[in-house]
Amino acid sequence: MAEVEVTRRGAVMTITLNRPDVLNALNRAIHAQLLAALEAARDPEIRAVVITGAGRGFCVGQDLAELNEIEQDVADHIRENYHPTVLAIRALEKPVLAAVNGPVVGAGLSLAFACDYRVAAVSATFSAGFIGIGLVPDSGASYFLAHLLGPSRAFTWLTTNRKLTAAEAHAWGLVDEVVEAEALAATVSERAAAYATAPTRGIGMTKRLLNRAATATLEEQLELEAELQSQAAKTDDSHEGVAAFLEKRAPTFTGR
Repeated sequence: MAEVEVTRRGAVMTITLNRPDVLNALNRAIHAQLLAALEAARDPEIRAVVITGAGRGFCVGQDLAELNEIEQDVADHIRENYHPTVLAIRALEKPVLAAVNGPVVGAGLSLAFACDYRVAAVSATFSAGFIGIGLVPDSGASYFLAHLLGPSRAFTWLTTNRKLTAAEAHAWGLVDEVVEAEALAATVSERAAAYATAPTRGIGMTKRLLNRAATATLEEQLELEAELQSQAAKTDDSHEGVAAFLEKRAPTFTGR
């Protein structure tokens, strides 16, 4: 059985972490297959990506049984396995949605928060988990949480090991929507389908701008905006969008 299952419906690719017996805990195999799936998602025919978990969990982070068997330094393990996955999600210039179907812990948070849009089942829970076993946030968790929550609230949550409900996560701005568990798949499918008919290149360049905004100076960001606006204005979708606006009709975007 594959540790990651990839399915496609039209222009939407769904990537499912598939170790339900251990709540989709991350091991080397799942990292390799997830990275391969994200590479396949670069296909221009794919215009939206969904990441979810099989069974009753989204992802509870590192498989601790494997961690005990790792002979290399933990930092090297993280660099080789986690960093490429997180960076691939952020570098993918198309919308990536997380369908959070159950518990999210540790580096599972990093996977969810690296995504662009997060929908959680009301039964999902969120726990940093790191400090509970004497570790520190990794795989981008500190980066994403500092930006999503601000340093003060991020520090409090990361160091108290508090478990958040989906409703609390939504109130804190960690997820975009909370729905009943039985409505999760349909809701995410609807959101992904909508993104798959949107101007994909414009969305990708918007994502690139937001990736840079946290560390760029205002002058640098203004320049990047101007450069990418020039590129966006030359796309087929921009031409179609302007024409549709002037002709007072709905646009038909192709992702080009």
